[in-house]
Amino acid sequence: MTNLFDFEQLLNESSRIHGHLCPGQVLGIKMSILGLREAEIRDPKGKDRKSIIVFVEMDRCATDAVQSVTGCSLGHRTMKFMDYGKMAATFLNLKTGRAVRVIARDDSRQKAKAYFPEIENKYEAQLEAYKIMPDNELFDVMEVQVKVNPEDMPGRPLRRVKCDSCGEYVQDMREVEIDGKILCRPCADTGYYLPVGQDIF
Repeated sequence: MTNLFDFEQLLNESSRIHGHLCPGQVLGIKMSILGLREAEIRDPKGKDRKSIIVFVEMDRCATDAVQSVTGCSLGHRTMKFMDYGKMAATFLNLKTGRAVRVIARDDSRQKAKAYFPEIENKYEAQLEAYKIMPDNELFDVMEVQVKVNPEDMPGRPLRRVKCDSCGEYVQDMREVEIDGKILCRPCADTGYYLPVGQDIF
């Protein structure tokens, strides 16, 4: 596995994709290496690429690192974004059903300073410390069960229907039925936008 997960190479690739190197990137890389190992995924971008789904719980720097290490993405439907605001990700092996959730330990921030007390900037200290801190100081690992519905699996859409209100098409069973009408989520009043001219508040 060391050949597949060369830490320095992953740092360079992740920072190139993300645009800079930061503590979140280092955490995301190490989180991914640990999660893949625990889920028994050895070659996520090669022979195991169809055997993995990753659930990320944050829309922060670490998520870009998870994508760069695992090769999973929203577009391939192998990365699922769960908007929990937690520095955590779950790595699911589709072949075996094994799933592990890796959670960044909050106390690692304080421990990082002890590794590099001479660095005054806390983010720089975290960046350097996270590179060398052992996994058990950075993360908790939880074995979990994950059920993935057929409509959430990678591959072609299972269904495509037209919204009775706006006429736009909805894929992957994301429609809502209200009073016998098929509606997209925005028309069912659960969207993030409104057309200009409608009161958003």
